This record gives sequence, C-alpha cells and structure tokens, in this order.
Amino acid sequence: MLEREKKARLVKEYREKFGRAEALFLAGYQGIKANEMTELRRTLRDAGVEFRILKNTIARLALKDTPGCVLSGHFKGPVAVALSYRDSNLAADKLTRFAAGLPNFKVRAGMLGGKLLRFEDIENLSKLPAREVMIAMLIGIIKNQPASFVVVLGGVLRKFVYALAAVKSAKEGVSK
Repeated sequence: MLEREKKARLVKEYREKFGRAEALFLAGYQGIKANEMTELRRTLRDAGVEFRILKNTIARLALKDTPGCVLSGHFKGPVAVALSYRDSNLAADKLTRFAAGLPNFKVRAGMLGGKLLRFEDIENLSKLPAREVMIAMLIGIIKNQPASFVVVLGGVLRKFVYALAAVKSAKEGVSK
C-alpha cells in the first residue's frame, strides 16, 4: 500500500512540474558512465534545467492532461527527462552539445509550447541566441526604427528644398 501511495505522490508531483515546464526534452542515456551523468546534471542545473530519470509508467501517467502529453509515445526503454522552465533554447543547446560528445547519449524528442519537437527541431532551437540577447536585439530594432524614419523624412524634405532652390534659380535666370 505504501508503494502505491508513493507512486501516486510522484505522479502528482511530476504532473505539476510537466504542467509548469516551458519545454521538455527526452534523452536515451543507456551506456553513460556515472561521472558523465553527474557532469551533465551539473551543467543542466547551472542552466536552470531539471534533469530526472523516471519510470516510464509514472512519466506517462504524469504527462496526462499536460502540454507534454505529445511525448507519451516516446517513453520506451531507459529515458531521462529534462524540464526547462524558462530558457528552452539554452537547455536544448546544453543537451545537444553533450550528445555530440557522447555517442551513447541520444536526444530523442522534445516538447515546446505543447508542440512535439524532433531531434532536428531541437538542434535548430539550440542555435538560437539566449532569451536576453533576443530581447536586446528586439529593443535595438524598435529603438532604431524611429531614427530611420526621421532620416528618410529628412531626405524627402532635403530633396524638396533642393527642388525649390532649383526652381528659384531657374526663375531668377529667366527674369534677368
């Protein structure tokens, strides 16, 4: 009975975590050494990513009625789950870099905003700049647009003044 209560508590806890997560990533870890797994956990923790190994049954039950339910079919064999609550592209970057260094570690699938991601999608996500960098780029674009508009308007006014000056000099030349 105690085991059943423990499993129900785990399902409830992870259902809440899966519901809060911005992105989820699944990876096969079979054949990874303990020190390599420890290094991966440390790297992901520094990036604000929670990395867990769950029983597939518990994970499938916890995914029900969450945006991550699209991943239910990918829980086959040993699977680790990375939960990103904020910066999903940083999590994808850390996972794909780790997978590139170890042939036994395979990023299988992911979920971002309720959409299923294939490995290629996760690789593309990992190449995006960090959230703060993208916000800074957006602010730069917004800031520069009014300045560009003023320069364009100034060019139109300048050409108009040149045209008036040409008309004036042409009329002065005709009247003489």
